[in-house]
Amino acid sequence: MKRVLAGLDRRTAARELLAGVTLLAMSVPLNIGYAQIAGLPATAGLYALIVPTLAFALLASTRQVVAAPDAAAAALVFSSLTGLGVTPGGFAAMAAAQAIACGLILLLASRLRLGFLADFLSRPILTGFVAGLALEVLLSQIAKMLGLSLDPAAEFLDQLVHVITHLGETDPWAAGMSAPALVTLLLGRRFTPRAPWALLVLVAATVATTLLDLEARGVRVLGSVPAGPPTVAWPGVGLSSWLGVLPSALALALITIAEGLLMSRSYGERRGYPTEPNRDLLAFGVANVAAGLSASFAVGSSTSRTAAMDQAGSRTQLPSVVLAVGTLLLLLFGTGLLHDVPSPAIGAVVAVAVSKLVGLGELRALARQSRTETGIALACMVGVLLLGPLDGLLLAFVLSLINLARRAAAPPIDVLHGPDDPDVSLTDPAAPGVPTAPGTLVVRFAAPIFFANAQVFTDRITTLVDECREPIRAVVLDTEAITDIDVTGSEAVARLRDSLTSQDILLAWTRLRPPLRDRLDHFGLLDGTREYPTNRSAVSALTDDPSSLPPTG
Repeated sequence: MKRVLAGLDRRTAARELLAGVTLLAMSVPLNIGYAQIAGLPATAGLYALIVPTLAFALLASTRQVVAAPDAAAAALVFSSLTGLGVTPGGFAAMAAAQAIACGLILLLASRLRLGFLADFLSRPILTGFVAGLALEVLLSQIAKMLGLSLDPAAEFLDQLVHVITHLGETDPWAAGMSAPALVTLLLGRRFTPRAPWALLVLVAATVATTLLDLEARGVRVLGSVPAGPPTVAWPGVGLSSWLGVLPSALALALITIAEGLLMSRSYGERRGYPTEPNRDLLAFGVANVAAGLSASFAVGSSTSRTAAMDQAGSRTQLPSVVLAVGTLLLLLFGTGLLHDVPSPAIGAVVAVAVSKLVGLGELRALARQSRTETGIALACMVGVLLLGPLDGLLLAFVLSLINLARRAAAPPIDVLHGPDDPDVSLTDPAAPGVPTAPGTLVVRFAAPIFFANAQVFTDRITTLVDECREPIRAVVLDTEAITDIDVTGSEAVARLRDSLTSQDILLAWTRLRPPLRDRLDHFGLLDGTREYPTNRSAVSALTDDPSSLPPTG
């Protein structure tokens, strides 16, 4: 409880409680919609707001991040379970098992102190992945707002074609309810974002449905929601089902690690309090296990709700506690209020909520900064839509690794000093007037030497030696930007050293870091070479003592 109340005092208590009421008003309709996206009953979305939310609030180091299901996670749950051939009747148990598997992966990551893995899901991958899921969700909600039915097992393109070709079958009552709901939500978000517009829209739509008896006119409603708190139970699925959900559980865990830890660190730095990544992993893990045990589905960090709480002035986890208590009271005493909530209005609420996740602004910003990374984001998005979320994520990973290898394979190789350009600065913090050693070439390689660039490195040095107009007697390698060397790199450097030695050319090292020196010594690469602290000292020593150089010719 001390962590929950960290930063709370009498002056801020009222603000935090009001933020909790706002969070409750936001979360109930959103989670009902997200449960429907995941192919689960409304209770699965509401159960996620009780024990999982409370567990995260009690354990997390972050004071502001809100743990809850989001549209991307819900879409991934539905897509992955549909891809496994799970029938609608088996969704609840499989989604619960998936959440538990995700939680156990996060707990293992916390135990192994793998919080640094948040840096391994790049922003382009996350942008494209979430955009693809958001487009899938958006299409399903558009169909819901138009009163059209979609085959949940159909591919995205098939669903899109179905919606376009059946626009003539739009239900006028559903569309007539969705249009004003969309306008209200969009204008409300634009001009008074702190107001609980989602709740207000759902209340107004429910009242209209009841007064006009729209259910009898064909408008779908939420229906009966079982009253009572969630019950703790182990999912009744077999071993093969547990193994089947592992890949999607791993994907959910990776997204939680990336988004959750990055969000936690960002808000902590912005608001001036420390965060502990591995403790937050523990909190997310316990929250997901709790979600699975309480008949819910995977939870992560909610970007929209966290931003809303920050905007409302919340700086503690008290609003999450208010959310958990308020949802429990709703399930105990107020489920009758949910029966007539119309599906088109829920579709409007979810559509507006996920519209930000399409990330058009982020894609435009990426396009201005890097065409390659924009291509990776778009490939991930298209991969999610055409191949499914897991294959789309894998495709983006492969493209990112190819891009990384491509960039690492051709790093800058700078000539800092050579017989053909004696006035080039050696970039050492020393006075100007660097002496010129006859036949000395100083080169800097700006990357670790490993299998992808080792040949590039040796070929470039060989070319520089061959193209110099004066005979080269020493090659000085500035290692300031070389952080490591692998076995393939060491073999290439050894061949280079032997080749230079056969031509009576000395190989020397400067600015060696102790870990790199140990690696070079381990590979035997320091044998027959020399080491100097700086480039300038190397040139000075070779100038002052030309006899130390191999003989020319």
